[in-house]
Amino acid sequence: MSNWEHYINDFIAYLKIEKGLAANSVEAYTRDVEKLRDFAQAVKKNATELTHSDLVQFVAELYDLGLSNRSQARIISGIKQFYAYLFLEEEISDDPSELLEQPRLGRKLPEVLTIEEIDLMIRAVDLSKAEGERNRAIIETLYSCGLRVSELVNLRFEDLHFDKGFIRIIGKGNKERLVPVSPSVEEEITSYRNNSRAKLNILPKHEKIVFLNRRGAQLTRVMIFTMIKQTAIAAGINKPVSPHTFRHSFATHLLEGGANLRAIQEMLGHESITTTEIYTHLDERFLRDAIISFHPRNKK
Repeated sequence: MSNWEHYINDFIAYLKIEKGLAANSVEAYTRDVEKLRDFAQAVKKNATELTHSDLVQFVAELYDLGLSNRSQARIISGIKQFYAYLFLEEEISDDPSELLEQPRLGRKLPEVLTIEEIDLMIRAVDLSKAEGERNRAIIETLYSCGLRVSELVNLRFEDLHFDKGFIRIIGKGNKERLVPVSPSVEEEITSYRNNSRAKLNILPKHEKIVFLNRRGAQLTRVMIFTMIKQTAIAAGINKPVSPHTFRHSFATHLLEGGANLRAIQEMLGHESITTTEIYTHLDERFLRDAIISFHPRNKK
């Protein structure tokens, strides 16, 4: 109807000038409102005449079109912004989108390797190659310490405190955390440092960096990704594997072993416990076994 174009144009100006949104965001919100306009024109209603029931019907049609929950949620967000603007401008006295529910998005569960698959990858490393010792040490460190790939490539010898049983990590936001280190990590890194790394012609500015490439320079994230992918193929693992997979596996195996979620949060360097909760994707058998083993009602 006629007032749709007027409101949409004013809404665009509001998003650009008052909200200061980027062009891509403005375009996305505009497309969302235009979808609502098309629906409203079919039922012969102006922007200010649509009711909550109308909006529920509109969302139902999005579902019928086969749009994903994420796409539906984005469109609903745009509609809510539009009606918040109309309410702010006193074009409406009640916001019909206020009680409009977003679809449940869920969280994509991370890929996790079993302990056996991790052992397969470690055994698949070709130690006859110059970089073999280094690659074994990298995989062991990623898994045993739950590091991000950026934390691994920036790891320095001054961060290794094997005598005290931990390594110091500088994570996101330059935040420091201490991660307990296993004897296997100490063994792999020490072997790499004393053997293959000692044979490199190391560039002076990279002397303190633990893991180096064949030219004696710091490794890049891409190099780590490539090495992990190739090792997974060599191990016969038919699932997507990246450096982050080891971090997911680290957290999951700790949780399944009985570690406290707060402790895992600290070791991963998560600021919020809700970020860590994504790792609570335990299978039904594990949950059942945990209840049978530990719930007082199951003890005689």
